[in-house]
Amino acid sequence: MTYSFDLSQSISHIGLEGWNRLAGTSNPFLRYEFLEALESSGAVTSQTGWQPLHLRLYEDDSCIAILPLYLKSHSYGEYVFDWAWADAYQRHGLDYYPKLLTSIPFSPVSGPRIATNKPVSEIVPILTQVIRQISIEKKTSSWHGLFLPQNQQILFENEGFQSRLGTQFHWFNRDYTSFEHFLQSFSSRKRKNVKRERRKVADQGVSIRCFEGAEITETLLKTFYRCYHLTYLKRGRQGYLNQDFFMRLIHSMPEQLVLFAAEYNAEYVATALCLKDDETLYGRYWGCLEEFDSLHFETCFYTGIEYCIKHGLKRFDPGAQGEHKIQRGFEPIKTWSSHYISNPSFSNAIAHFLQEETPLMDSHIAELAKGLPFKHEE
Repeated sequence: MTYSFDLSQSISHIGLEGWNRLAGTSNPFLRYEFLEALESSGAVTSQTGWQPLHLRLYEDDSCIAILPLYLKSHSYGEYVFDWAWADAYQRHGLDYYPKLLTSIPFSPVSGPRIATNKPVSEIVPILTQVIRQISIEKKTSSWHGLFLPQNQQILFENEGFQSRLGTQFHWFNRDYTSFEHFLQSFSSRKRKNVKRERRKVADQGVSIRCFEGAEITETLLKTFYRCYHLTYLKRGRQGYLNQDFFMRLIHSMPEQLVLFAAEYNAEYVATALCLKDDETLYGRYWGCLEEFDSLHFETCFYTGIEYCIKHGLKRFDPGAQGEHKIQRGFEPIKTWSSHYISNPSFSNAIAHFLQEETPLMDSHIAELAKGLPFKHEE
């Protein structure tokens, strides 16, 4: 059998049927509709530093795998920080950009990155050879696969790519029957703190409504986007994503969208837009028009936990960073990325850096876990 590959500068060149035939539609971030919305809305283009370069792998004449791939001219919107690596290149008079990137743009969510109907263990050895070839042809410094499932990270590591350890904070459903049942696993003091925060929101006259699928109308979406956009402006920044991107989602994949909206005096003053699959709720996009005590915790964390319990979801991934999540029952988990550095000297230097960073991160995760509110952690 003969293997070959091609590169597409737009996901539309591959098409919905060709992409989802291998990617499926279970994971909301890998499906065609999500990635196409990023490109069609203008969030992911060469002008924004995200040139699509999606890789299709063929066995003879049959496409057997697709790898989302981007040619990057910066490191924004990735959430695995390699600015120090870029600075080191610059100090030595070398170009770190462009680089190759496999990730879900602007979404620090772990999950599958290789769309295939073959065993991934058969695909990765071929992909690593192809990545090395593309790096030479495109004159890139490196390739980075971000937020990989650990089984895929191990496969890349077995082929000589380097692994980097990170952490996030996720909530896990241990067969809870209600939010109160979940709180029973807390120590008394931590349980009281959560109840106090939730009571503050109610005492301010704010209530939370949940909208799903077709219930998220264009009018409601515009309200969400106003909250999202203004929250970025308050920090003196622009959001990565525009209203057109979100509009495309509510029309193309509404069944995987959940919107929590905080209502005050018959108006929505804060919103959190989530995505979901059969097992996980993914908290992604938050914004508010007015500040209310503890409203962020209620809208983005507690209401999401209640939703997972009600619908039998196993996990809640509320997004990157935020050690404040620990005391609210979100557990530190390991995240993984894989890296290929084409320059041998820098590859060795980064390998040394990772050898030092990894045990420190391991210790950090273990220390973070000591702050969990559960009774058995006391």
